Amino acid sequence: MTSAKAKTRECIVSRQPLPASALIRFALSPDGVIAPDIDARAPGRGAWVTASESMVKEAAAKNLFAKALQEKVSVPADLALLTRQHLEVRLIGALGLARKAGQLVLGAGKVEDALRRGKALALITASDAAPDGRRKMLAALRASPSPEIPHIEAFSSTRLGLALGSENVIHAALTAGAAAQTAIGKYTRFLGYIAPARAEQNELV
Repeated sequence: MTSAKAKTRECIVSRQPLPASALIRFALSPDGVIAPDIDARAPGRGAWVTASESMVKEAAAKNLFAKALQEKVSVPADLALLTRQHLEVRLIGALGLARKAGQLVLGAGKVEDALRRGKALALITASDAAPDGRRKMLAALRASPSPEIPHIEAFSSTRLGLALGSENVIHAALTAGAAAQTAIGKYTRFLGYIAPARAEQNELV
């Protein structure tokens, strides 16, 4: 039996068939409003767009949801931002589950130890971390047995703290386990969604 991840869907922007895991489904609500269906579980009709912020913006700007569904639809003006927020919620939730499963460590000392012993699957640094602390942790990452592991910097210390049940989280690391792997997968998806926008911002600097 073919797995859900192996199924392909056609992006309404590029018209290319892609694995469902590389796209985002947008569902049509009963009142005719398009909304991101990140888990692809919403009932009713839907359309698929490559998991990229720029692609979602293009689909909305060119009225491609209406064309794909062959009916009049209402598309929120902030659909791309709304989609990003949904992806963020899934990621932050996955980090919280990894913490509950004992697959996430907190605190600079424990994180450095996990890095040094090659136990870290991903490094997490608060977006508002102090420059000195960030440099020290990045140096530990570079010196670790796996310097190529993901480095998650998507959230502030306050938001990480709320998700992980600890006040003002600055440094954390994901360790081995299914919940940690799920969190890394959701981070990869989120990063892929925002990557084109990041590249454009870097070009303007």
